[in-house]
Amino acid sequence: MTRSAAAASAFAAPYFVPANVLAGPGRVGANDRVGLAVVGVGLRGGQLIRNVPESGRVVALCDADLRKTAAVLKRHAADWPVEQDYRRLLERTDLDGVIIATPDHHHVQAAMLACGAGLDVYLEKPASLYICEGRALVSAARRCQRIVQVGTQQRSMELNRFACEFVRGGGIGPVRVVQCVNYPSPRRYRAGELPAAAIPAGLDWDLWQGPAPRRSYHPWLASLRSAQSKTGWVDWWAYSGGGVTGLGSHAFDMVQYALGADDSGPVEFWPAEDDDAFGASTPVHFRYASGTEVRMHFANERPFRGPRLGAVFVGARGKIEINRNKFTTNPPDLVTDPPDPSLARKWEGDGWVALGHVQNWIDCIKTRQRPVADVEIGHRSVTIAHLVNVTRQLGRRVRWDPVGEVCPGDDEANRLLDRPRHPGWELPKV
Repeated sequence: MTRSAAAASAFAAPYFVPANVLAGPGRVGANDRVGLAVVGVGLRGGQLIRNVPESGRVVALCDADLRKTAAVLKRHAADWPVEQDYRRLLERTDLDGVIIATPDHHHVQAAMLACGAGLDVYLEKPASLYICEGRALVSAARRCQRIVQVGTQQRSMELNRFACEFVRGGGIGPVRVVQCVNYPSPRRYRAGELPAAAIPAGLDWDLWQGPAPRRSYHPWLASLRSAQSKTGWVDWWAYSGGGVTGLGSHAFDMVQYALGADDSGPVEFWPAEDDDAFGASTPVHFRYASGTEVRMHFANERPFRGPRLGAVFVGARGKIEINRNKFTTNPPDLVTDPPDPSLARKWEGDGWVALGHVQNWIDCIKTRQRPVADVEIGHRSVTIAHLVNVTRQLGRRVRWDPVGEVCPGDDEANRLLDRPRHPGWELPKV
C-alpha cells in the first residue's frame, strides 16, 4: 500500500491493513529500521532526535522556523530533507512514524493528520490543548489503527512502574489522600498587550500560529522561554495549558497509574476552601469515585518541596513519594523487595531520558501492540489538568463524568471543554 493509498483508506473506511505490518517497497518489516520524521525540532524535539534508538532512523525534519531545522542539520552534520509545513511532510512515502514535539496547540492537529496518513505517532505531552480535541485524537488513532505513544516517559521507567504498581496492588493499604504540586495555569492575552515586532527571517508566523487566534508577532509569544521576560508560549492560553498541563501531565499520570484509573478519572474538582485570591495559581483539589482526594498542596516555587513530577500517596499502612526515576517510603522498610537502584542510571543524561520510551513505541510499531503510554492513557491524564484550568476559570466546584466526558448539568463548564479554531485549521474528519 502506498502512503497516499494508506491515507485515503484511513479516512474512507474503518479498517485497513497497516502499512507497517508487512515488508515491501516503502514499508518496514519486522527486522528493519523504522523511518521517522520529527515535527518541531526546538529544545525537546532536538532532544528526542538524540533519543532515537538504533531501531529507528530520522529521514526528515519539519518546523515552522527554518532556523531551528538548520541548527539541527548542522549539529548532526546531516542532510535530512526539511519541510516547513507538516501537512506537506506527511505526503512523503518513506515514513513509518512521526515524532511530534511542536508547541502544544499543534499536537492534536499534527497527530490526527499523521494517523490519517497511515503513520504511527510519538506525541510529546501534553496530549492535547483541550479535552474535546484530545478525545478526537483517541478516536482517530483507534479508527486508523495507529500506534500513538504519549511522551510521559515515566511510564517506561522501572522505578516509577514498580512504585505505581506497589500502590495499585495495595502496598500502602487504601489510599486516603494524594498530594501534588500546585502547578499554575496560563495567562490570557489582552489585545495589544505586546507590541508588534519584526518577524525573523525563516519563521512562518502564520503557520506557527496554526489553529490559534491571530496575534502580531512578538518573541515572548513564539519562544519556549524568553531569558528577558521568563515568559514563552507555554505561559499563554492560546498555545498551552500552562504548567498544569506541562509538568502536571507527568504528575497526574503517576496518580492515574497508581490509583488504577488509566481509563477513567476524578469525578469532582473544587478550589481550595481556604484560598481567598482566586487566580491562575489557586490550589485545586479533586476526588475520585472511590473517595480518594488529590490535593494540589506543594508550592510551585524554588526551592521545590515535594515531588515535582509525581505525588505523595498516603495510605493506611504508610506513605510513598513517587518522583521521576525514584521513590521513597515512610516507614523506610515498607517495600521489602525494591528494584535494583542501578536501573535508574539508564534514564539519566540528555541522550537517555526518553530512549527506552521511544524504543517501546518502535517495538509496538512492529508488533502492533499498544504502548505503555497509549493515547487513551495520555488523554485521561491531561484531562485532569484541563479540568483544573476549568475550575480555576469558573472559580467554583465542577463535577465530572469520566465515562461520558461531560460536566453533568453544567452548560457553562461544558462550553470550556472545546475551543474555536482558526478557519482552515479545523480538526480533520476521520
